[in-house]
Amino acid sequence: MKHTLFLLPLLLLVLVEPVQAQKKKASSFQTRITGLAVSVDAGLLIPNSKQADFYSGRPGNANTIDRVLRSELYGNQIWSSLVDQQLISPSAIPSYSAFRIAEYANMYYKLTYQIGLGIRYNYNSGWGWMLNFDFSQVTAAGQFLLSSDNGIGIPGSRQYVVCDIYGLEKRILIDFAIARRVPLTNILDLELSLGVGVNNTKVSENGMQIAGHTYSILDVWGGQSPYGGIGSYDYINQGGIGFTTLASVALGYTMQGATIDFGYACRYMQTLYKGYNDNDAFALQHNIFARFNLNNFSLFKK
Repeated sequence: MKHTLFLLPLLLLVLVEPVQAQKKKASSFQTRITGLAVSVDAGLLIPNSKQADFYSGRPGNANTIDRVLRSELYGNQIWSSLVDQQLISPSAIPSYSAFRIAEYANMYYKLTYQIGLGIRYNYNSGWGWMLNFDFSQVTAAGQFLLSSDNGIGIPGSRQYVVCDIYGLEKRILIDFAIARRVPLTNILDLELSLGVGVNNTKVSENGMQIAGHTYSILDVWGGQSPYGGIGSYDYINQGGIGFTTLASVALGYTMQGATIDFGYACRYMQTLYKGYNDNDAFALQHNIFARFNLNNFSLFKK
């Protein structure tokens, strides 16, 4: 199915060729969009949650809940906060060492934004190329269940303490695409594009919220459990550089010297994290966007 999504625009490029031949008389289309253009885009990013489990804090991940929860440095703070808010019973859970993760979170990525800049060049034939630079900030979210080793100690009818866990990452994408623009009317154009690119993911935060307090689980202790007096290491980005293929379709509204495009882009993107799913990192990402292309720089002239 995912391969069909990228073959479809190529098929459409072939099918619309007869339409282009019928539109040759629309010379105004050619003169409006040929040459160099700069663009600004913004839109809604729908991330794929396939890799979001990187932020779940499970054993074996780069950042784990247990490393912080069962540590001397943070365990007592967490235990005291839960007792003070009467979320656990100190008689049943005498110390932080009795904590147990009853269920880890099923992580997902939230809807977010994507913004960018680009340059493009359009030829008289309707073909062209685009080089785009985009940025997005993506949040992963989920909840895990905290209990005790002996299964008791939660007051009332509740069996667990529900705790939030989250991750925050920044993505930079660089894409190069070949585009085909076809006039539909005097002011409306259809654009189809195929391309490749690279992306760089930076893991900025990975934390958990317990009893109203936030604790970072980013490993800055060299894999050790933090304790009183332990030093920390400089944080090294846990993301990586991956590859992308993309396809997009857009409806363009042509003005004097500029166009506004409203479209949809699908990326088959490799998202890399430290020691996590390197061989299974590709997933589909979806983007709904609006793009402003300035084709006529004389707009700035007096």
